[in-house]
Amino acid sequence: MIALVDCNNFYVSCERVFNPTLEGRPVGVLSNNDGCVVARSNELKALGVEMGTAMHLLPPFIRRQAILLSSNYALYGDMSRRVTEALTEFSPDVEVYSIDESFVGFHGFEPATLEAYGQKLRQTVRQWTGIPVSVGFAPTRVLAKVANHAAKKHPGYQEQGVCLLTADSHATQALLKQLPVTELWGIARRTGERLRVMGIDTAWQLREADPKHIRRHFSVVQERIVWELRGQPAIQLDDMSQPKQQIMVSRSFGRLTSSPHDLREALRQHAARAGEKLRKQHSVTSAVMVFVRTNAFRQDLPQYRNRVVVTLERPTDDSRELIHAAIQGLRQLWRKGYAYHKAGIMLLDLSPKANRQLTLTETPQTEEEARRSERLMATVDKLNRELGRGTIQLGLPRVGNAWTLRAEHRTPRYTTRWEELVNVKL
Repeated sequence: MIALVDCNNFYVSCERVFNPTLEGRPVGVLSNNDGCVVARSNELKALGVEMGTAMHLLPPFIRRQAILLSSNYALYGDMSRRVTEALTEFSPDVEVYSIDESFVGFHGFEPATLEAYGQKLRQTVRQWTGIPVSVGFAPTRVLAKVANHAAKKHPGYQEQGVCLLTADSHATQALLKQLPVTELWGIARRTGERLRVMGIDTAWQLREADPKHIRRHFSVVQERIVWELRGQPAIQLDDMSQPKQQIMVSRSFGRLTSSPHDLREALRQHAARAGEKLRKQHSVTSAVMVFVRTNAFRQDLPQYRNRVVVTLERPTDDSRELIHAAIQGLRQLWRKGYAYHKAGIMLLDLSPKANRQLTLTETPQTEEEARRSERLMATVDKLNRELGRGTIQLGLPRVGNAWTLRAEHRTPRYTTRWEELVNVKL
């Protein structure tokens, strides 16, 4: 059996750990620059606030009741690490799927004991970290996702927070018949629309479909979902997270700026972050698209937007070369007299690093240069991964720059900054 352990309302729960007065109150966490609601407590959901709602569009009566906080990613990332450490006490087989979800293997455990074991897991994670979790047990990852969904939302399991499903039980059949096919893990909206045309509206109907027929019309991943719904393991995490064909990093500025220094610093940070993502999926890029734009909603100001593609001398994953290309692109795009609102980069023409083919047009690189680049980037990534993002940076940002994100309602980073530790008064 395998379990999916999912943290309930994770961002909000992290905030409540260090501020218990938020319990029972409508709390929302905002996106970058305090733009949209990206996490909601159950109380905020009950007020009708949808995911992604822009903060400035919230009705006054909700603004008066709700507590809206800026994203505190340093805190959330560290709390996620602590939850994962707690899970390893129950099984050595822990696969982190996202910041708030992990698959935990329970192979060899007696099925009759798993529900009680799940309760113990929930209590331990809550005691050690303060984070409430839901646990879904099943023989496959897709069914474990369904079980976790039931543990969080189905009246029959919600109170306990644990749901165990077997492949052919009446409970499994009842849940799959109620579950829209688009709510299954791995079924995107467009795939769901195509399935509906074929008369497949529910997860149960997909389970009963001919796997080979599904593969012919979709892909091997969708065929594997059918087998997983039948209780036969067929999916690994790598099947659901294929390398991206493009990588984009961009953000709106905290305030408008006419300074080329602000854009240069922002693009330098974006290029470094894109390089980190590129190396994580073991790819290289051959071109960098750079773009800048003003705020289209400020019609009282001159408008400008443009983009340029900078071809690299050779495919690379070295952040230094990506930064150089980004600055080169900015020199072509920069126009004086505009108040810029956003800048970003997109890495194009990605290919696997392991089996990259040399071309006659690229600038050659010696083996020693390639090894030095790889060692340097690996060291930078390791330090930033272990000591916190931004520990090693290629150039330091100026204090008070315009591109730094707005975070007017961010709580302290309690677990990762000495100067922001909780103060206790006796």
